[in-house]
Amino acid sequence: MTFIGEQDFDHNSSKKIGVLICNLGTPDSFKSKDVRKFLREFLSDGRVVEIPKIIWWFILNGIILLVRPSKSAKLYKSVWTKEGSPLMVFSQQLVSKLSKELPDNFEIELAMRYGNPSIEKGLMSLKSKDCRNLIVLPLFPQYSGTTTGSIFDEVSRILQKWRWVPNLNFINSYHDDEDYIMALSDSIREQIKIISPEKIIFSYHGIPKKNFTEGDPYHCFCKKTSRLVAEKLGLEEEKYMTTFQSRFGRAEWLKPYTSETMENLPSENIKIFWLLPLGSALIV
Repeated sequence: MTFIGEQDFDHNSSKKIGVLICNLGTPDSFKSKDVRKFLREFLSDGRVVEIPKIIWWFILNGIILLVRPSKSAKLYKSVWTKEGSPLMVFSQQLVSKLSKELPDNFEIELAMRYGNPSIEKGLMSLKSKDCRNLIVLPLFPQYSGTTTGSIFDEVSRILQKWRWVPNLNFINSYHDDEDYIMALSDSIREQIKIISPEKIIFSYHGIPKKNFTEGDPYHCFCKKTSRLVAEKLGLEEEKYMTTFQSRFGRAEWLKPYTSETMENLPSENIKIFWLLPLGSALIV
């Protein structure tokens, strides 16, 4: 195996710290060909779809990628902005703001687990800037193997090819971090006063129930985030609930489903409610 080495290696310890901000990813455009390319990479990840690869290859390439891209392309087009994909635009804005707040010895790069800019490109950029210490921050407060775990796999795969491996701090979850909970609470406190909702719906991106029953802690982390925010806001237990959005396929996913909950609230005589999305929805 050929390793990626250092040119003109300086044995003095560099004080530069590289921060890799990782999000899930987005197609390069809403055109079917770009959506197909994105879906192929995303749905080929064994962390995302835990079906034997040989079986899944035929399902993915023989059925899903023949039909799904055109349908998903229409949905992507409906949310696309003049600047591009909303997820990309907001991620870039976040990185831009962070770069202004960090000390001078910090370098920051944005990377997507699927699509562009790739994790490999981000890590190589930090390497070229002589960052001897790396912080990898996935933008998923609640750990799941389908998201944060997959990012760790990709970072590890890339670093395996480096001759000199830097110090690495991988932040795998911050679902109960005090500052995160405070930021969430502060962002909605004033709105609660204005809207006066009878119930707040904390809606997170879903994962298959099978992942949860086999040990993925995501469901528990989501519930804890909701509870801590509710406690910070002084909400009674009956004033909020946790739901899950964005299902794919026929298998059961985490419940209660956001869509069904929204349909049932009026029949429960709850007419004023607030849906609070706390997970980046992915169009598949």
